[in-house]
Amino acid sequence: MSTAKKSPDTKAALRGPLRIVTIGGGTGLSSLLKGLKQHASAEEPVIALSAIVTVTDDGGSSGRLRRDFAVLPPGDVRNCLVALAEEEALLSQLFQYRFSSGRGLKGHSFGNLFLTALTHLTGDFASAVRFASGVLASCGEIIPSTAENVVITAKLQDGTLVTGESNISKTRSPIRDVRIVPKRPKPLPEALAAIADADLITLGPGSLFTSIIPNLLVAGSAI
Repeated sequence: MSTAKKSPDTKAALRGPLRIVTIGGGTGLSSLLKGLKQHASAEEPVIALSAIVTVTDDGGSSGRLRRDFAVLPPGDVRNCLVALAEEEALLSQLFQYRFSSGRGLKGHSFGNLFLTALTHLTGDFASAVRFASGVLASCGEIIPSTAENVVITAKLQDGTLVTGESNISKTRSPIRDVRIVPKRPKPLPEALAAIADADLITLGPGSLFTSIIPNLLVAGSAI
């Protein structure tokens, strides 16, 4: 039996694609994924992608669905699903389609409504995301940072407490610290597994206070 050591290149080849975990939210994360997709969707992919997405959005369509149906905000996840879709064809365009009129529909995107309906059908948001990822043939795994209904708060330099991502984004005063409620929510097991197996982890791009830090405040996921 040969005991010769394998070269680093041979070890990398046996291990498979480089495992990259991206952490963030907003439009920054989906833009990054769109750029990385070409390396994950090739005939012989050189990277395997996992995206851990913040779920603290409380504005726009996501905020309305969150309040009306008690679901996690789907907007950031929807953008990541479309970014990793195998082809940006009609189905991807459908997910991004936003209703411009209609009582109760105006301002909502089809993808947000789709994920909301799936959440009620499957029983949880993470399952809905996995199903939608299959529908779009996504070139990677998309994981909500937590399954809990979390809200972020920020304490400003003058001591004022601001609640909610949309309000924090509007403030012009220096932010002293950011917290998440409930404190230290549990992460999804898939998120912890992806982080543990990662060869490379990226943070952002995006807002430090509303897209990046909220993910790191989830218990057990800080890196």
